[in-house]
Amino acid sequence: MRPRVLVADDHPIMVEGLSRLLGEACEVVGVARSGAEVVESARRLRPDLVVSDVAMPGMSGIDAMRTLREEGALARFVFLSFHAEGRLVADAMRNGASGYLLKEAAGDELLHAIEVVMAEGTYVMPQVTEDVLRLLAAPATDAGPKLSPRKREVLRLIAQGKRMKEIAAELSISIRTVEDHKYQLMRALGVESTAELVRFAVKLGL
Repeated sequence: MRPRVLVADDHPIMVEGLSRLLGEACEVVGVARSGAEVVESARRLRPDLVVSDVAMPGMSGIDAMRTLREEGALARFVFLSFHAEGRLVADAMRNGASGYLLKEAAGDELLHAIEVVMAEGTYVMPQVTEDVLRLLAAPATDAGPKLSPRKREVLRLIAQGKRMKEIAAELSISIRTVEDHKYQLMRALGVESTAELVRFAVKLGL
């Protein structure tokens, strides 16, 4: 029986290409173009597998997965990304992902990864396997700070160069609340400038 798959990416060409590729071995039941759409579509369609980008408008693919995991969703997640940062891959796997590949590998390797994942295995691109295993084996205190979905959203918008007022409007919160989130982020990450926050956001693929 072919697995039922939800495809998630904010680039229409990527969605079209993935849907065509995955249609060879899976039943594509829907597409999503933001983290919020991933959550809504997964709730409604109950796919066996979600093949998702990491960085998307609104919440990230990882945060969408985390939200669904907290609700008890059983869909497996395979992430595709331009980012090969070991810490980002480890973060995805630590939060429940079954697979992680670079977008440039979205072909036969993706189909192979899906076979592995649907057989209840895990698949991580060979380029970062050793680094990821080391990070996953590290004590929680060495794994980097855990950020709430809201703080990750604020960090993503800061990294996009948006002002406090713009972030507040987009997230429907007060400017004071945004400033508090930024202050807490800087303390949690041990940084002292917006530039350092942006560098950390890049490492997370936000």
